[in-house]
Amino acid sequence: MELPTSFEEFDIIEVRFKGGRKDFFRNASRLDLTTGDAVVVDVPNGHHIGFVSLKGELVRLQMLKKKVDNNEEIRSIYRIANERDMEKFEEVRDLEAGTMYRGREIIQQLRLRMKLSDVEYQADKSKATFYYSADDRVDFRDLIKKLADEFKVRIEMRQISLRHEAGRLGGIGSCGRELCCSTWLTDFKSVSTTAARYQNLSLNPSKLSGQCGRLKCCLNYELETYMSALKDIPTVNRPLQTQQGDAMLQKTDIFKRMMWFGYKGDNNWYPVPVERVQEILEENAKGVAVEALLVSVPDEPKQNEFVAQVEGNLERLDDKFKSKKKKKKKSKRPFGEGSPPEQAVAQEQALKQERIPGQPGEQKEGAGRQQRPPRNRSRSKDGRMPREGRENREPKEGREVRENRPPKAVKPDSQAPAPQPGAEGQPNRKPRPRKPFRGKKPDQPKPPRTDA
Repeated sequence: MELPTSFEEFDIIEVRFKGGRKDFFRNASRLDLTTGDAVVVDVPNGHHIGFVSLKGELVRLQMLKKKVDNNEEIRSIYRIANERDMEKFEEVRDLEAGTMYRGREIIQQLRLRMKLSDVEYQADKSKATFYYSADDRVDFRDLIKKLADEFKVRIEMRQISLRHEAGRLGGIGSCGRELCCSTWLTDFKSVSTTAARYQNLSLNPSKLSGQCGRLKCCLNYELETYMSALKDIPTVNRPLQTQQGDAMLQKTDIFKRMMWFGYKGDNNWYPVPVERVQEILEENAKGVAVEALLVSVPDEPKQNEFVAQVEGNLERLDDKFKSKKKKKKKSKRPFGEGSPPEQAVAQEQALKQERIPGQPGEQKEGAGRQQRPPRNRSRSKDGRMPREGRENREPKEGREVRENRPPKAVKPDSQAPAPQPGAEGQPNRKPRPRKPFRGKKPDQPKPPRTDA
């Protein structure tokens, strides 16, 4: 979007330096700057290089928040840093680590109770700032003399707190993100253990303290939300009196508005809503012990219309996509085509029955054959009965001798035609059609070539 012609951009820029330190500078030359550009700024007794972190109307809001006045004390920006400026700046930054280690050795020699955490050189290498932390006041006059003689620069000692030290060093917090003090947090407020008590956190120093060794700054972030939610939750200073015994408060879920109580000698905890706890406290104030923590309400049978509707839809889908019934094949009936299946089953059962004794050769309707007693015959080695025994045996009642039986007459089939003998005495049959040959034809000799 193009800005209006009459609009003038705010001429103050926020510049970031090493360790997250930020300051405001005036863009008097109206340079075309963007976030992240390296600029050369004016500092006392020289110049320094920083990076643009904020510009425009947001800078005005930051100045109001930090209570910085827009006056002539704000220094100006010289120019955008070129390649030569950045090369000198990198050379100066390479000296910081060696200077810090040598400064710690000098502090140990002087036996000073202080901790040197960081060193920052100015871009023009005219001044070095030593950041340290200490519990008590430290007399570092001898230290400054030795440091000045060692590094040949102007020395500035600046004491910082443990929170600022953690912000300058940086790191990853227990939440898995970069430390707030090293990214965006600039104003450090005091944090007390009451913030942890309001949020129902365990007072464990190892969990509540950050990398700086102090209480975590994030304990103050949600404190106001917890304070507003705790207004409607009653304070239980003594156990609730019930007919089952005294119920003691175990824990409180602030946002779910649920309080958990337990009886003496019982390991179970019972959740009670906040409204019910207030009713019990009012009854106990009158000297009345309630019957139970929770009022039992009979469960009304509820018909789940949604489930019934879904089941109905599924049944309709089954009817829609159900495959057509296959036609049943007619079962083969052993007793003729016209007999019903019930009659066939009855006849099969009747055949299994034992034969009823009666007149020889007679048989009741549906009765089976009579079982014969086992015979004790003397047989030969090959299993055949001797001829003498076969000739002398008497025929049974109702049977005729095999020799006296007339030969059975073969009834000719009137419907089937008489077989006609062929050349070899076999009946003539229709020749079967030959199947087409699908394989490779054998090589046939070519006829001889005749020249005309």
